[in-house]
Amino acid sequence: MAPGFVPLANVAQQPYVSELLSFTLDRLHKEPELLRVDAERLRRQMQEVAVGNYRAFITAADALQSVREEVSSIDKHLESLISEVPKLTSGCSEFMDSAQQILEKRRLNRTLLANHSTLLDLLEIPQLMDTCVRNGNYDEALDLEAFVLKLATMHSKLPVIQSLAEEVRQTTQSMLSQLLQRLRSNIQLPECLRVIGYLRRLGVFNEHEMRLQFLKCREAWLAAIIDDLDQGNVYEFLKRMADCHRVHLFDVVTQYRAIFADDTSGNEENYDGGLLFSWAMHRITSHLNTLQTMLPKTTEGVSLAIILEQCMYCAMSLGWVGLDFRGLLPSLFEASVHNLFVRNMAATVENFQLVLDSHRWVPLPSVGLASKGSNEESEDDLAPPYSLMEHPPLAIFVNGVLAALNELRHCAPINLKSVLALELVQALQTVSDYLVLYNKTRMLRDSESTLFLSMCRAFIEIASPYCIRCFSRCYPGGVNLTELNKAIEAVCNLVGRTASGLARRDSGVNGAFGYDILPSNRPSLNSSNQASSGNDADSATVVENGGPTNLDNGPQIAE
Repeated sequence: MAPGFVPLANVAQQPYVSELLSFTLDRLHKEPELLRVDAERLRRQMQEVAVGNYRAFITAADALQSVREEVSSIDKHLESLISEVPKLTSGCSEFMDSAQQILEKRRLNRTLLANHSTLLDLLEIPQLMDTCVRNGNYDEALDLEAFVLKLATMHSKLPVIQSLAEEVRQTTQSMLSQLLQRLRSNIQLPECLRVIGYLRRLGVFNEHEMRLQFLKCREAWLAAIIDDLDQGNVYEFLKRMADCHRVHLFDVVTQYRAIFADDTSGNEENYDGGLLFSWAMHRITSHLNTLQTMLPKTTEGVSLAIILEQCMYCAMSLGWVGLDFRGLLPSLFEASVHNLFVRNMAATVENFQLVLDSHRWVPLPSVGLASKGSNEESEDDLAPPYSLMEHPPLAIFVNGVLAALNELRHCAPINLKSVLALELVQALQTVSDYLVLYNKTRMLRDSESTLFLSMCRAFIEIASPYCIRCFSRCYPGGVNLTELNKAIEAVCNLVGRTASGLARRDSGVNGAFGYDILPSNRPSLNSSNQASSGNDADSATVVENGGPTNLDNGPQIAE
């Protein structure tokens, strides 16, 4: 730009500048004055306007001042607003996130509402399964359990499904207890098959454990039946126990073999391992131990015979499943029979001694019918000799021997032939020795001594042979005559005769006491009544119905 030229302030001055360029020099010289005059005129006009509108100017100034103050305040608030914008931005972001979550929850709630019935059915599965278990609908309960387990596998991270599975597992344990309890009850093979099928579907036990649980439950059931039997009556208890083992043990073995297959494929899972045999041996051993404990409490031979028959029948029935234990029974019953016979003979000897000690030696009336001698008796006649009624102690002794033999005849083990014969001989020897002792310790008058020696002769010639003949009906040829002669030798010497002399005297009776005098078949000896001697001098022996007792069921002597 050339020096001296005034730069144009703005575009609005351009017209004036263009006009200046068109003026003459004189006009240009006059232009400053004209401009001054215009400026003065404008100033005076402005003053007039200011004076005339001073209120508007004051108001404008106040407004300007107010505007400036408001602008300053706005500026400050704008800065505060700018500082709060990030917080607003974060708040909006949080609101958007919260709104998104609310929308998601709303969507889930709408989905839940749409599937409410299905979810309700799922949540009611434990209760429904428990109802099925209580009502015995195990198939439906197992189906529900399988469904829940499948859900738990598919949705392993869902708490509600895992809680549902836990409740179902608790109900499954209740169902397991009920199934095992059913095995402890009286159920037949079809029901056993169903229960084992349910247990297999549960998958709680492997095959070996399943067999073991089955036998445990059936053992508990069978043991409970045995425990419920009344042990107050030994005879009824043992008879019912044999019946229980015959029926229920057979059933359990049959059920076990029908349910569990034998190991024919070589699969270790089907291997029995001897469980059935061990359990069966346990039950049979328990049965035998109970017999061994309870049989000594039996006091009647007929009861022993019936119990033996029941046990033999039980063992024979169990033989169909390979559990025949008949070979183990004789030793138990032999011991009981031996103990029973020994007790009866001991009681007989004791009664004889008591009656003899209190006996008064006075003559008794003769029996109406003539007494038969031992040489005159027929082979089949086992009627008690009438002559023994003149000697009450001997009648008591013979009645006791007959009672013991009546108990023996129902159950007479052949293995006890020699042992029981020895017991009988021992009893005769005890009586013989006591007669000798009685003679030594008592001071008898001549008349009493005569009666005493008469009784000793009756013991040698009548009572002893008669007892041997009765014993031979149970065990033909059971008594060794040599031992018998030795047993009564003392009393024979007392009456002035030796045992060998007694043998020669009786040699004409078809082979003496213990040989083939009587047929080998056993008589039906019935229980005899123990007679006791009276302490009165007028007491006498009497015979039932006025005659000798020679019934088909056996002999006895009644006082």
